[in-house]
Amino acid sequence: MKVLIYLNHPAHFHLFKNVFIGLKSRGIDFKVVCKKKDVLEDLLRGSGTPYTNVQEKPRTTALWSMISSVTQRGWRILKMVRHYKPDLMIGTAFELAHIGKLTGIPFVSVNEDDADMIPLWSKYSYPWASYILSPFVCDNGKWNHKTLNYNSYHELAYLHPDHFTPNPEIVEKYFSTRSPYVIMRFAQLTAHHDSGISGINLEISTELVKILKPHADIYITSERPLESELEPYRLRIDPLDMHHVLSFATLYIGDSQTMAAEAGVLGTPFIRFNDFVGKLGYLAELEDKYRLGYGIETKDVKKLYDTASQLINDPNLKEKFRARRQNMLSEKLNTAEFLTWFIANYPDSIEKTKTKTKADKHLLV
Repeated sequence: MKVLIYLNHPAHFHLFKNVFIGLKSRGIDFKVVCKKKDVLEDLLRGSGTPYTNVQEKPRTTALWSMISSVTQRGWRILKMVRHYKPDLMIGTAFELAHIGKLTGIPFVSVNEDDADMIPLWSKYSYPWASYILSPFVCDNGKWNHKTLNYNSYHELAYLHPDHFTPNPEIVEKYFSTRSPYVIMRFAQLTAHHDSGISGINLEISTELVKILKPHADIYITSERPLESELEPYRLRIDPLDMHHVLSFATLYIGDSQTMAAEAGVLGTPFIRFNDFVGKLGYLAELEDKYRLGYGIETKDVKKLYDTASQLINDPNLKEKFRARRQNMLSEKLNTAEFLTWFIANYPDSIEKTKTKTKADKHLLV
């Protein structure tokens, strides 16, 4: 069994890092492919995972740059596939869908965003993918017929308690865990699916600082450049330490989808402020069913301020959310174990996954 695994984003490293360990323990031969994206290579190097970078320079947001990058990546991956001859390709690159169709090698697209929210990805990947592997709460629209569902989230591949134990000593490298603190995150919002999407600007972030500062220290992590007024709050941190810092935080506020979900599954209350609110199934479930966070649309700035004030003034905040987290964990499976099982047992895992329902929490046999 030989498997090619593609990582498109730092979040995908976290999605697969424990899968790599599981596959190694089962003697599965696999290769990891990635592109230049934020701290993705730092994470791979830091974990000691061998990989091949098929796009060493980040692309711009221009259409010509995107087309050129996709073409170059596709050609390099195709040459690798012809040499490596994998039995299965899995991951997060739509180039693999086309290469799979060309070579006859099955490609399983792994995603948790609803199809309508990633229109280019859906249009150019799903028609050629063999299968789409998604949480039950993800709606893949007209491609639901080729979707394989499981009852969990991407974030529980690396933040499930089987894999992750928050370590206060790691946080103490940066600041004290004995003082309450808030993590704020500003996303770049320049991906194709972010078109027309807005989030937290300077005026809003400045007001949030005024509301929160009397009650907690404030640390900002940002994909985009920070204004001079906010620069003193910048958190400079080893990316591998971020989840420990997030776990001990009193509150998370940001316009990033991924970090909001990470906060939620860690039991850290989150406020997500952007125009994706109400449009992503997995975050809606974390917010509405498990009450682990709050999604607020950008047209309702007052609600953002009021919610932040209410949460930061709640003396029992963390205890409430830890209990809610335990309820969520009791109903969800360990995503890394599921992915490891799925790959190691392919293709038999296809039919087994098809016949399972949401009530079958432990699909690992």
